Amino acid sequence: MNILAALASLSALITFLIHTFAGGREVARPLLADTHLPPASKWLNYYCWHITTVLLAAMTIAFAATALDPRFAAFPLLLGPLALCLSGLSAIIAMKAGIAPLRLPSTSLFALTGALGIAAIIAAPA
Repeated sequence: MNILAALASLSALITFLIHTFAGGREVARPLLADTHLPPASKWLNYYCWHITTVLLAAMTIAFAATALDPRFAAFPLLLGPLALCLSGLSAIIAMKAGIAPLRLPSTSLFALTGALGIAAIIAAPA
């Protein structure tokens, strides 16, 4: 078993749960309640919210597959760097908004998942 891939899966799962439950309450509900945004902007943002939900679920499953079966060892090659890019994007958007990057959970949670994904690549047997 690739323990680091299992930890990356756990990190992605925790991120999924925070995003879905805490984030849904704190971000998605207020977005939908907003009456000032143009409808296309509001609903496209809501769509993007759900893209993230699906991505986090897929990351959880893919890292778990890697942890359990070495035939899936290529998944972290894509998902580790992707998670790190998403962390960087979160930090950039936060700074643009005048928010401390670590105030957005996506910055640290994607960084952790990405780092564990990269570590899983390095630790995988050749």
